[in-house]
Amino acid sequence: MNKGLLFSGALMMGLMTPVLAQNPTQVKYANTITVEDLTKHLTYLASDEMKGRDTGSPEGKIAAQYLADFYKGLGLSAPVNGSYFQNVPLVSTNFTKVTLQIGKAKLVENTDFVFTGDGNMAKAAKADLVFLGLVTDENLAKVDVKGKLVGLWAVGVRSNDLVNKVMDAGAAGIVIVTMEGQANFDRIANRYKTLAGRGRIGFDQEIKQRPIFMVSSDKMAQLFGTPVETLKEAAKSNPTSITSQKATYQVVKTKTPVEAVNVMGFLEGTDKKEEVLVISSHYDHVGVSSTGEVFNGADDDGSGTVSVMEIAEAFALAAKDGNKPRRSILFLNVTGEEKGLLGSEYYAENPVFPIANTVNNINIDMVGRIDYEYQKAENKDYIYVIGSEMLSSHLKKINEYNNITYTNLILDYRYDAEDDPNRFYYRSDHYNFAKFNIPVIFFFNGVHDDYHQVTDTVDKIEFPLMTKRAQLIFHTAWDLANRDQRTPVDGTNTRTDR
Repeated sequence: MNKGLLFSGALMMGLMTPVLAQNPTQVKYANTITVEDLTKHLTYLASDEMKGRDTGSPEGKIAAQYLADFYKGLGLSAPVNGSYFQNVPLVSTNFTKVTLQIGKAKLVENTDFVFTGDGNMAKAAKADLVFLGLVTDENLAKVDVKGKLVGLWAVGVRSNDLVNKVMDAGAAGIVIVTMEGQANFDRIANRYKTLAGRGRIGFDQEIKQRPIFMVSSDKMAQLFGTPVETLKEAAKSNPTSITSQKATYQVVKTKTPVEAVNVMGFLEGTDKKEEVLVISSHYDHVGVSSTGEVFNGADDDGSGTVSVMEIAEAFALAAKDGNKPRRSILFLNVTGEEKGLLGSEYYAENPVFPIANTVNNINIDMVGRIDYEYQKAENKDYIYVIGSEMLSSHLKKINEYNNITYTNLILDYRYDAEDDPNRFYYRSDHYNFAKFNIPVIFFFNGVHDDYHQVTDTVDKIEFPLMTKRAQLIFHTAWDLANRDQRTPVDGTNTRTDR
């Protein structure tokens, strides 16, 4: 059994005494979070008509307006100078021409290679393609990389630092293998092909001449005229045994502004109103495929978005009945998560309310499905909890107490390990709050066959389970918003580098 689960079970035993001490007011408003309401909102937001809610798309703007209208209808304040929208200044970058020729072979973009770097070149450049293999000091001492395209073998490791090291050594560019097998590469190439027409969306940055071409292991072997197994062995300590090749390449880049917004509704607290609890989700997804199929994004992250809506409604109804929270609550639906956590990064660096006054971030990203690990389990009432004890020793215990008292879900911590190979902690919007030492808690249902596929549709959502998960999050938020002391920051952020 996972050590995190064992710890959770031990804590549960220690907290069994107050299980029956439910707050009836809390229960009353938690019960306003219903299957019917979640279904209604998600059926709209994840419909084919919404065309995948791509960042900055017309349908993305419609989704943003739907959220703003909902918050207005609840009576929540518009906190951005009277608006529910925070403009996020993004640009769409298109590489209108990317060519790569090795020897006499002209490679096809998003079929033979994927361009993952940056650059803008008035004319094609010529260089030798040399093989370095593994990025070690020993290999770098053997291979002259200055002014060359450099072939890297980076299977099973984080490649960013390796690319930086080789570029810093004077390389003109990189040709890199990050995974073995043509099928794995083809999946990534198809994703890039889908995104190619819309461009890459991000913040406007200075152009860097960093041409980086990702290829499959089979293609790399083909380019060097060497079997894959021979190439793998040479990558370890004998890179000079691989004959260099002649290369020609060019990258042409254009940039276009993108109109994108974060959406937020604000509920002012009472005696601790200067302190703010942020409850977040991302409302964008990845749009439409190159063949016109819609990526509905029902689970990712339609499920989190409608959960935030329903939690907001529960708090708004309580406030109308005279049960306002002591702390203020910001309901925040961010844009650009699928493009690199952009909306949450912009909010955290340009907060509407001071970061110092932000007590916690509860982030909800994919809470509507059952993942591989639990598909065959007898008890499927679970949720993965990530990041809850890194910065505050109290946050995890508060969540567990509310779970024991109200919802009795399995709280699974297997993905909370610092060495989690999936790196889920780094892949959603809470990350940008934790960077500023705000204690965070990330709720997640894990991945499934429909993750980032056109088959992530509403009919596959487990609405009763999603309702229970949203009710747990409401109970935890109620506790955090009303307790006497904010959760202390008594831990250290040990996960600062994405």
